[in-house]
Amino acid sequence: MLSHPTIDLLHELGLPGMAKGFKALSANPEAATLGHAEWLGLLLDQEITARNQKRFEARARRAKLRHDACVEDVDYRAARGLDRSMFLHLATSSWIREHQNLIITGPAGVGKSWLACALGQKACRENMSVLYQRMPRLFATLALGRGDGRYAKLLQALARVQLLILDDWGPEPLTPEQSWDLLEIVEDRYGRGPLLITSQVPVDRWYDLIGSPTLADAILDRVIHAAHRLDLAGESLRKRAAGGQAGLSTLTTHPSP
Repeated sequence: MLSHPTIDLLHELGLPGMAKGFKALSANPEAATLGHAEWLGLLLDQEITARNQKRFEARARRAKLRHDACVEDVDYRAARGLDRSMFLHLATSSWIREHQNLIITGPAGVGKSWLACALGQKACRENMSVLYQRMPRLFATLALGRGDGRYAKLLQALARVQLLILDDWGPEPLTPEQSWDLLEIVEDRYGRGPLLITSQVPVDRWYDLIGSPTLADAILDRVIHAAHRLDLAGESLRKRAAGGQAGLSTLTTHPSP
């Protein structure tokens, strides 16, 4: 039969999605009722789906997201002050396309990083380039880059992505060198690519974290102006989960008579 040669030819032409679809249709008795145009349409759909998935997987790898999170799995029942309608609006990624920043603040354990990664994953699904960076490690990398000649190249990489996630800013004040690094990052992206920043420190204390009044004015004017804000509160979800597991362990260890 022609099935195997056709599949081999589709692979040779770089059409693995169509090859997979052809194999599935050939094994489906109901496919015999389809016309040639319908077959072709289904095979093209399979190829487009396969290519989109491949591109998404490549973008997700390059994004280096800390958590395997997605917006569909957000728990709105947790008592942390998350506005469902606002988050669903943010999940459309319109703020990214409009080059608007997003700031997520709140105490440790309320899910700031997880929510940031969920929004980053959604942006990857919408064919946007994303990069996740923990700010302490980013500053360390930039310090090394300043010494070995990679500094300009590192800044260019941060400027190129459509969404840059800067996770875990604070609570330690920035050094003068780090303040200049942050200004360079913010300036390169201002009006061209949004920032998503998470922090345990409330926004009204960021000025003190930067230290230099001149640099603080320049940075915060570009970051905070017209930024979306998610101010979370409540008990750590990690502590709550640990408490639930402890209770389960107790019940398992000491069953009722």
